[in-house]
This record gives sequence, structure tokens and C-alpha cells, in this order.
Amino acid sequence: MGLSPAPVLVLTLLLGGTVNGECIPPPPPPQPPNPCLRSQPGPQGRVGGDPALVPAGDANLTQPLLLAKPHLRPYMASLQLDGQHICGGFLIAKQWVLSAAHCTEETDGKIFQVLLGAHSLTEPEPHKRLYRVRAQIPHPGSNIHNNKDDLLLLQVGPSSRHPPDRDVAPDTVCEVAGWGTINHSGRRPDKLYQLERPVLSRDVCNHRTRHDHTITEKMMCTDSRRKDTCKGDSGGPLVCNGVAEGVVTAGSRVCGNYKKPAIYTRIAPYTAWIDGVIAAGAAP
Repeated sequence: MGLSPAPVLVLTLLLGGTVNGECIPPPPPPQPPNPCLRSQPGPQGRVGGDPALVPAGDANLTQPLLLAKPHLRPYMASLQLDGQHICGGFLIAKQWVLSAAHCTEETDGKIFQVLLGAHSLTEPEPHKRLYRVRAQIPHPGSNIHNNKDDLLLLQVGPSSRHPPDRDVAPDTVCEVAGWGTINHSGRRPDKLYQLERPVLSRDVCNHRTRHDHTITEKMMCTDSRRKDTCKGDSGGPLVCNGVAEGVVTAGSRVCGNYKKPAIYTRIAPYTAWIDGVIAAGAAP
């Protein structure tokens, strides 16, 4: 295992609330407001003209916007029609998303779908879910003539699709944490340790001098040269770019043997099974 104590790891999979039994990651701890941001002035705020956040003192976007770190705001929602983002929203309770009533003005009576668990709207990500909307309820005081009572509640139903399965790219540096053995004498720590390791391609991991074609498409490997998971770390998460991508499964009898990369069970191929068990509320 790693060489330094680590803080508790916050995951974006399987540790939060649910929407109809489907896992929704928990929001991170509240963060202080950023005094360097303000809304762009002007009578904006309608569909297609939402104000952008720009650096203070700059209304012409000559400075770059601040890109959010991936998956640190899992409560964020994208309200979509025909696969296109229309408005934002956020998860406020089990099955409920809050947004703005004016977002319905140009929808021709169509009902939104809600995308949760996303960072990119277009790129494949393992924990995206596109949900049907059971009910779309604007505040009774809202209207198209002004901004009063501009609130919209959406009751989220079952997801309409599972995300596409894809491998984590080779050389992606991922984190793993645990209380497993930290040296060859077999000593186990009292405190949680963490480790960063790069992902190996399946071809490299399946080389005859390594795991000799035993690594299936539902498995993945990380480099184990000198630093490695070890006995007692099994079952812990492999987290890549803030997303739990694998579960510690196996490795070499001698931890840190570069010829036997660490093996993980990938999570993405099992999301349907995980969701089904959670939805049924049943033990395996």
C-alpha cells in the first residue's frame, strides 16, 4: 500500500442517495462562495440567454471561465429535450430536481429528461444516467411576463438508459486506498493509506510474462512496480478522475512485483446488476 496516511476518500459511486433505487452520489461538503465570480449584468435569464459566470470586473469574457473539477458536484442536473441541453437544475431530495420555471417556455409542451452524474454532456462517462420525468411542476405564481416565482420542480422516474461501457485510458493515474499490508513483514496500519498508480492497457496486462491472457474485458490492471495494493486492500475502490472505476481484486503473492500488475474488477459492466439489486432492496 502507499507510503503516507490519506484522508477519507469521497467517491461518486454507490455512496449516496437514490432515484427510484438508482444510485445518486452524495454532494460534497459545502464550499465557500467564490468572491471572484459574479453574474454578467443585463436583463438575461430566459431560455438560451442564461447569465454566465465571469471573473469579477470583466463582462466581455476576455478572461477564461472557471472550469469545474469533474464529478465534485454530483447534484448538478442537465434538463434536456431531444438529447440537447436546455437548462440546468440540481437534485434536492430523492426523486426531485429543482430548476427554473422559465425553462419550459419554448418546449412546446414537451416533457424534459434529466441527466445526472455527468461532467461532460457528450463524452462517455461511466456513471451518467438519463432519467424520465414523471411530473413537471412550475410554481403557480410563475409566468412568462416577469421573473417572479421562477421555480420548477421535476419528479424523476426510472433511468431510460445505462451509460456506455468503456475502459479507463492507459496511463490514467488513479487512486486506491485501504488498510492493507504496507511492507514485506506483513505489518498492517491503523490509519488509512492511499496510493496513486497508472492504469495499464489490457494487452500489456495480458502479456504471457504477466497475467498471460487471464484478464477479461470486465477486469483492469494498474502498474505494480515497487508500489502496489496488498493483502487487506481487497474490496477497496480504484478511483480515476473522481469516479470509482474498479474494485481491488487480486495481485501478486509478493506485493510490488512489476511482473504481476494489480487486478481490479471493473464497475461499469456491472451497473445494471448493481442498480437492479438496489432497486429491489434485496441482499444478493
